[in-house]
Amino acid sequence: MFEKVNPAHPDKIADRIAGAIVDIAYSKYTNPHIAVEVLIGHHEIFVIIESDVINMKNDDGPITAAIKRIAGGENLENIHISYNLQDKNLNNNQLRHDENQTFEPRCGDNGIFKPSKIDKKDEYLVQLAHEIYQKHPSDGKYLIDNQGVITICQSNVNAKDLYNEINSLHNKKRVKINPIGPWSGGTCVDCGATNRKIGSDMGDGATGGGLHGKDLSKADVTMNICAYLFNKEYSCSIGDKVIDNHEFGYYISAAHDYISSIGGFEKFAEWGLIRPTEIHDNDY
Repeated sequence: MFEKVNPAHPDKIADRIAGAIVDIAYSKYTNPHIAVEVLIGHHEIFVIIESDVINMKNDDGPITAAIKRIAGGENLENIHISYNLQDKNLNNNQLRHDENQTFEPRCGDNGIFKPSKIDKKDEYLVQLAHEIYQKHPSDGKYLIDNQGVITICQSNVNAKDLYNEINSLHNKKRVKINPIGPWSGGTCVDCGATNRKIGSDMGDGATGGGLHGKDLSKADVTMNICAYLFNKEYSCSIGDKVIDNHEFGYYISAAHDYISSIGGFEKFAEWGLIRPTEIHDNDY
């Protein structure tokens, strides 16, 4: 049993905005510290940014432009952005000052991280979600149960037309489309928040923490990605420099390569770790 949401779901819009802001921070610094929380709905958006990128507020123009591009500027009447410098103690505690006067990363949080896994029928649901989204790029969520029955909730679409469209993709006798009727979806009729769809993002790998709106010094981003890449379970504690015989920087580097391979943090936020194969491109 697995549920997937598409990139136009309000929660994913929030994730994508947070990811776009992290991309802006990485465009200025090699290893920025940043955390972004987004709440969006009913023509308003609230964004809280905490970072050690001291001139982040100077990027208000690009940040606002990214928000409007992802959320649809015509759907936003009020944009509220709070810029905050990261606490100095917190920032310093995530780095280790060694005898050679160089800084090395340390884990900034406790965590248990499991590989993100789905079975073949769940993989099929992800592909179907992507196929539908390509034709109907609006709010949608998709569920497959243990018997293989699929429920599709797709906004701004005629159910009968969609039913016929997917006939070549799936046995339509085992598909339910918009069971309670048509709906418009999106942030004008619903609210979205960062990291609220971790099951959709990680499947059975979902534990604590979230993937989006954070830099790679955050263990819940980097170690979740590495658990997926290396198909291993990890745990870490605040302050750890070494995890499973590798320095934390090793995992940061692997996660950075993965994020780069799919086009950045905003692209990562579209589908999370459980990605359609057509847009999943890495060599791990």
